[in-house]
Amino acid sequence: MIDLNKLYDYKPSFGFYARQLMYPEKLDFHPACLEDAFGEGHPSLPNVNKYWSLMQEFSLEDIQELYTETFDFQKDCALYMTYFKFEDAKERGQLLAKMKVLYEMFGLEMPEGELPDFLPLMCEFLYAAEWKGDPRAPENFRMLLAVLEDGTYHLLQALKKNESPYAELVQGLRETFKVCREQGALNQ
Repeated sequence: MIDLNKLYDYKPSFGFYARQLMYPEKLDFHPACLEDAFGEGHPSLPNVNKYWSLMQEFSLEDIQELYTETFDFQKDCALYMTYFKFEDAKERGQLLAKMKVLYEMFGLEMPEGELPDFLPLMCEFLYAAEWKGDPRAPENFRMLLAVLEDGTYHLLQALKKNESPYAELVQGLRETFKVCREQGALNQ
């Protein structure tokens, strides 16, 4: 079970993850992006700081090339979170349809031509959606976070194997999910 209130508290960091996982632009690496998204004591701050430090060693052109080589040309580093489990199976289509309905239920219009399991879009949804106090949220977010946890696990393994700086970013995202798990949910 996910503590949706705790997840809500980390909304600014999901905006940061979304920006960092999209094709890199110069403004994505302005120091304010990092400062505005992570407060002292954020669970993923050590990972994100390491990622940020590694990326500062590259030019924007090098970062763009790294992004393309990593996410566009390596099948095991796909940013589509259901791909690892289902590839192009029928079950994937059904899950994508459910995710699209979830986004629309909470006010996010799907960008034209994008799949709902695209990791930056999923992070953008967590950043932009208003779910606090919505009785539909617990059941619907359980599915979304299961997809995120499963997909980012596989992505993280591939990024580590390739010694990519993006591994630190994805590890930070996973750390955020980890602290949002409800403690004692099984004890009740």
